Amino acid sequence: MRQLIAYLVCITVAGVVALAFTPRQPVSIADTQLDTGRMQVNGLLNLGKRQVAVGERGTILISDDRGHSWQQATVEPQRHISLTALAALNTEQLIAVGQDGLILRSQDAGSSWHEVHIEADAGEPLLGVWAAGGQQVFAFGSYGKFYRSEDAGLSWQALALPVDRAHLNAMDGGPDGRRMLVGEQGLVMLSVDNGLHWQQLPAFYSGSLFGVVRLSAERWVAYGMRGNVFVTDNFGQSWQALKVGSNQPLYGHVLLPDNAGVLIVGAGSSMVRLDGEGRLLGIHRQPGLGTLTSAIVMGADQVLVAGERGVFQGNGNSVAALGKRGAVHEAR
Repeated sequence: MRQLIAYLVCITVAGVVALAFTPRQPVSIADTQLDTGRMQVNGLLNLGKRQVAVGERGTILISDDRGHSWQQATVEPQRHISLTALAALNTEQLIAVGQDGLILRSQDAGSSWHEVHIEADAGEPLLGVWAAGGQQVFAFGSYGKFYRSEDAGLSWQALALPVDRAHLNAMDGGPDGRRMLVGEQGLVMLSVDNGLHWQQLPAFYSGSLFGVVRLSAERWVAYGMRGNVFVTDNFGQSWQALKVGSNQPLYGHVLLPDNAGVLIVGAGSSMVRLDGEGRLLGIHRQPGLGTLTSAIVMGADQVLVAGERGVFQGNGNSVAALGKRGAVHEAR
């Protein structure tokens, strides 16, 4: 019952969570013209010369002109079920995850994808994927599902975590082997050995955490429902709540260049800016962008965002840009 209540609340406040947890009937792209201006985008990735986006109906889009125009990638087989996240092992090898435990792999920078794992009978989504560097990559999601690959996503091993079937939403880490995994009901898991063993921290927050970002070995940021943002300076042993001044849930983030901090995005076109020490610099809302799920850095002074209105946002434009001084404007 607690799972159902949580889903209904999330569905009400944001389309991204609705798509992640609610299975959809297959839709033929041949019979339905794809309108990228209305397509839910759940994950966004910048490979340098190319940008990649994943979202509803199993759609994967690629852009080779900094997000001004997008083309559909080839997916085999195309199951038309929602994709929730993607990650890059390098500029050529990519992993995307989605409903029904689906894991897709690309070896050509996202131009074509093939299926490497699916659990169609379970109907349970994977909600996140994180590449650790080298050949190691993790995928995770609903009811404690947790997989690890040591061969760049070609094969996957299911691992059992002591999380009481809680949903796992996001993960981050660094080259020192430290990992942090967050999920529903304030779940925070730590690893100091590249994800081989995990320790669950005592809950410090009762709501869902949708994202986590590492600022340094000791300093991490976690965020989620009702606009809550927390910072730790001792690798999760204690947390401080930031007074963001918003109750809009937050769903995604991007690290800014040159240790300039992090931009967190969410419902109501919310954009929360923290500096490199995890201190709050400000919050901005860009009218017309709807719920934002993801962001990528496009240069020293520009960040592109996407979400429920796809990669084309407001007035036919696709993104918002964060200027050098923190001003947000619509990119043209």
